[in-house]
Amino acid sequence: MAEEHMHEHGEHPHVHSKGYEKAIINRLSRSIGHLESIKRMIESGKDCSEVLIQLAAVKAAVNNTGKVILKEHLEHCIVDAIEHGDMESVEKLNKAIDIFIK
Repeated sequence: MAEEHMHEHGEHPHVHSKGYEKAIINRLSRSIGHLESIKRMIESGKDCSEVLIQLAAVKAAVNNTGKVILKEHLEHCIVDAIEHGDMESVEKLNKAIDIFIK
């Protein structure tokens, strides 16, 4: 059986799949590194078109990280919340989705 990470969430405990947090941290670290390289591009006078293309890549990477978090949250946290009748967590997710997709 796969090792899992458990913590409290609202009124119920829930479990994340093994490696979830590490995968998210790795994705965010890559995005941070990419942003730092874009900063260096600007400091060295690179063409604005090249900078914009690289910014689009970072934007997509951050958005994809959000999708991974959302998927994990739905598969684990929200399923558990519904099973435990925790509608507050479902409402929080709805608000977060509204903000995320703007």
